[in-house]
Amino acid sequence: MSAIGFVLLLITALAAVPAVVLFAELLLAAFVRDAVDLPATAVPRQETLVVLMPAHNEASGIAPVIAAVRAQLGARDRLLVVADNCSDATAAIARAAGAEVTQRSDVTLRGKGYALDHGVRQLERDPPDLVVIVDADCIVAPHALERLAQRCLASARPVQGLYLMHAPPGAGLGLRIAEFAWLVKNKLRPLGGTALGWPCQLMGTGMAFPWALLRDAPLATGHLVEDMQLGLDLADAGRAPLFCAHALVSSVFPIDADGARGQRTRWEHGHLSVIAKVGPRMLLRALMRRDRRLLGMTLDLMVPPLAALVLTLIALTALGAAWAWLTADARPLGVAACALVLLGAGVVLAWWRDGKRIVALKELLALPLYVAAKIPMYVQLFTKRQIEWVRTKRDDDRR
Repeated sequence: MSAIGFVLLLITALAAVPAVVLFAELLLAAFVRDAVDLPATAVPRQETLVVLMPAHNEASGIAPVIAAVRAQLGARDRLLVVADNCSDATAAIARAAGAEVTQRSDVTLRGKGYALDHGVRQLERDPPDLVVIVDADCIVAPHALERLAQRCLASARPVQGLYLMHAPPGAGLGLRIAEFAWLVKNKLRPLGGTALGWPCQLMGTGMAFPWALLRDAPLATGHLVEDMQLGLDLADAGRAPLFCAHALVSSVFPIDADGARGQRTRWEHGHLSVIAKVGPRMLLRALMRRDRRLLGMTLDLMVPPLAALVLTLIALTALGAAWAWLTADARPLGVAACALVLLGAGVVLAWWRDGKRIVALKELLALPLYVAAKIPMYVQLFTKRQIEWVRTKRDDDRR
């Protein structure tokens, strides 16, 4: 085999690994039943809990979020809202809704990580036993806080609840496909990973931490996906997060096109940056330590966003076909084609399990258009990569 053929085969094989991981997760998830909606145990909890809620200009929607949280707090539990660099009435509305509020103003150090660090420093005056982080645009389902608390206390590890985003009523096909892709990433893949004995990634909201872990965590950062980085840091320290599928936290995609596009750009640029900068180092560390948990979490991390993986495998399939035509060496083509088949099979399994209620089968055939529409976003990764945190534009911002 020539040097060029070897390099092409190596690159194709490396790109196929995330497709194999994704297929394995979705295959196992297809046979995992959803948790039955039973109330949390009635055993009184002695430990104290604080819900920490970072909020930036969330005046239009924070009141019902606070109401959902307060309905689940025990007599000794608290809710602390961090009104971070707000120019609206977020702080006043949060106080009126019954939350404790601390305000932070720093035009230089901007981002959710800095807001969380500020909140943790405030809690040091009267530290709780555990902290649950909930974003100010997320509704906590009944019993979710207690389920997170019980799992966190029993394991002494961080616990990630089920964080779903839904398309608003009347949304077009693009947002509904985005909802399906989100469900694959945040529900089915963690379910499959749990079946493999792997930890899960932190998702930014619906996260429970023992106080000692969060107090010492490196939160003060403007990283685009600070939650993902925090989860990796904790896994590296031997405290990998667990998944709690029956503690639901949910939000709604902004129907505003600019808001939805900006939100997805931030997430995907951040994820791809973490893969490139952190993934290989974490993989090497996991192998050297023979740390099965860290290895599983790193392999899961190395699965890029679905559209990016599809585009990569299509490009490698095309290159493999050209190479096979020029040299009669079909090995790169075979590896790329098999990876594409596995990826397609995984998507079909995910649709069969949970996606049918979101998109019809004939609508799923529009997935290539959804993938193609993301090409400009990935081009921006090299020409105009988003490196700073920017608040997602909400639908209410237009009013």
